[in-house]
Amino acid sequence: MREKKPALIITFPSTAAAMEAESFCLEQGLPGRIIPVPREITAGCGLAWRAPPEAEAVLKGALGAAGLAWSDARVLEV
Repeated sequence: MREKKPALIITFPSTAAAMEAESFCLEQGLPGRIIPVPREITAGCGLAWRAPPEAEAVLKGALGAAGLAWSDARVLEV
């Protein structure tokens, strides 16, 4: 069994918002990747962005500055 590690999970209000954020993050070289939303979280769509916890401020700032919608950000053991 693989060891669980803390990860920042950012959820989105819709699949379109998640896909837009994914494109933006990849273009900007921001850390993370799209994953299915962990079952511990209830979200507006089934996709989330997973990144290292230390990237939280950078990701929230970049998404906000770009005007991209996100619902929640929390650190989980995944």
